[in-house]
Amino acid sequence: MIVCIAEKPSVGKDIAHVLGANQSHDGYMEGNGYQVTWTFGHLCELKEPHEYSPMWKTWSLAQLPMIPQRFGIKLKADKGVEKQFNTIKKLMLGAERIINCGDAGQEGELIQRWVIQMTGAKCPVQRLWINSLTEDAIRDGFAKLKDQTDYQSLYEAGLSRAIGDWTLGMNATRLYTLKYQNMMAQEKQVLSIGRVQTPTLALIVRRQQEIENFVPVPYWVLTTKYRDVVFSYLPPAPSQRAGKTSEEEETSPQKGDKRSASFATREEGEAALAAVRELPFTVTKVEKKKGTEAPPRLFDLTSLQVECNKKYGFSADLTLQLIQSLYEKKYTTYPRVDTTFLPDDVYPKCPQIMNGLRNYFGYMERIKGKPLAKSKNVFDNKKVTDHHAIIPTGVYAQAMTELEAKVYDLIVRRFIGAFYPVCTFDTTTVLGKVGDIQFKATGKHITDPGWRILWVKDEGLKVKDEGAGGNASDSSSPSGETEGGSEDGVLPEFTKGESGPHYPDLAEKQTTPPKPYTEATLLRAMETAGKFVEDDELRDALKENGIGRPSTRAAIIETLFRRHYICKEKKNLWATPTGVELIGLIRNELLKSAELTGQWERKLRQIESHQYEAKHFIDELKQMVTDLVLSVMADNTARP
Repeated sequence: MIVCIAEKPSVGKDIAHVLGANQSHDGYMEGNGYQVTWTFGHLCELKEPHEYSPMWKTWSLAQLPMIPQRFGIKLKADKGVEKQFNTIKKLMLGAERIINCGDAGQEGELIQRWVIQMTGAKCPVQRLWINSLTEDAIRDGFAKLKDQTDYQSLYEAGLSRAIGDWTLGMNATRLYTLKYQNMMAQEKQVLSIGRVQTPTLALIVRRQQEIENFVPVPYWVLTTKYRDVVFSYLPPAPSQRAGKTSEEEETSPQKGDKRSASFATREEGEAALAAVRELPFTVTKVEKKKGTEAPPRLFDLTSLQVECNKKYGFSADLTLQLIQSLYEKKYTTYPRVDTTFLPDDVYPKCPQIMNGLRNYFGYMERIKGKPLAKSKNVFDNKKVTDHHAIIPTGVYAQAMTELEAKVYDLIVRRFIGAFYPVCTFDTTTVLGKVGDIQFKATGKHITDPGWRILWVKDEGLKVKDEGAGGNASDSSSPSGETEGGSEDGVLPEFTKGESGPHYPDLAEKQTTPPKPYTEATLLRAMETAGKFVEDDELRDALKENGIGRPSTRAAIIETLFRRHYICKEKKNLWATPTGVELIGLIRNELLKSAELTGQWERKLRQIESHQYEAKHFIDELKQMVTDLVLSVMADNTARP
């Protein structure tokens, strides 16, 4: 008998149906030479400290660090878990072959490997690896089963993560609780420390402190209105201020010029205002350029969580639950992914997927009857490892909750949009002078909305002209900004050399503090080790050093809520007094470092790809924990 083990009962029953194992038993299905059983997520876990040594049962600084010579696993203390495990064990001990059908990822590999190890089964084990739960995907997966040894590095990476989290979490939590507990406002509170949760909390605390300590600085902005278009003051280039002038520098600032278009003092601003008030405005240059904007990237888990938080206010955890449900209903592909690309072999399947999106046929009019576009922004084998971006499967989606339908709609529109033409636009830049002072206005006019039409509100059916600077790479409904320009983004026709009256204005403004984190911006910060980036390619590079994994970030945020380290006001995340106190007590920057934690994540990925040895990772972590204990023990600032 061949025994298959899935991660959830619902998934197990889907697999059983495809295999013809339709006879139901308590805890498994049987038929056609197969027995299909399942876990309920984690049935096993690493042992508690006292199960390695009785001396570790009592919390004591003298017993730290706690580093077992060999880590062991145990069943979770739960009657339902024990009952299901006994069923699994009985089946596996009588099996001629086992097929691991766990979720196709690091965590899924670890969950099922531990269970198989606990049963003591000695028969061969194979691995099912699929990207969706459709019948075709399951059949295709069973036709391409691989030996479990092909995924040994994946297991070692998951095991290293679990051991690393246990070693740091158990030791640091006891260490800081025993050493600093009496320094907290709420004494007798356990100070929970984690490899991922502590740097994440530190990000929020630091941002909060930046906001609280922010001192606004006034500045003055000079604009002028000429022919109903607002022109913004354009400071001279550095070379001009040094006395070096050229017509090119006067009329065409370099791309990416970040010179401040403001005055630091009122006196400077008023002097400039006085200098332009009585002189005419003269157009010095009119430049028109055509541009294109590619469709937004497909979703990975983090970008989907970001979009759902921005658009609907969903928490990261809720979005993960919803996309997991859509996956189990066979409507979308595997969700716990960190790539926004598809492999080339998915391209031939895309027309069939489109045909299954019955409720969206109206959105496909422009691409109907034409070969689907194949862009490098969508299809790139080099950007895909075990899983591809989240896309619809093409299974007709008809039994969804209201919240599931919102998530599904985002995914489908992104997928259809990936095959739409680019958005084309004209950008007009007009430079002008009043005396020696330069001004600039920019307008952007969409000439063909292309993919943007998919996000036009049904009642309007008009595409609004966007201002310069719009970037759609991270939003389902992008928006832009204008630098000077008209209210609708379209500039009237200007001619070089024309001149006329204008109406200048000097406005006093103040610098503003950084914005508090929302779950959307926190997820991005975790993804890029605390660095704020908008560029897709740079963000892809920084993912290698992100804090946590896409599948675990939502749980980390929920843990911070549960332990009352953070709270939420509307969409904004704030550290509680307890959270602020905890980060203040941790003097060891190692524990708070997003960048260092990101480097650990990178090593775990390298273990997975055979580029780094698990033993080295564990040895480094053990040494780090030993050094941490010694440094904290030497701290004499704790109250007696």
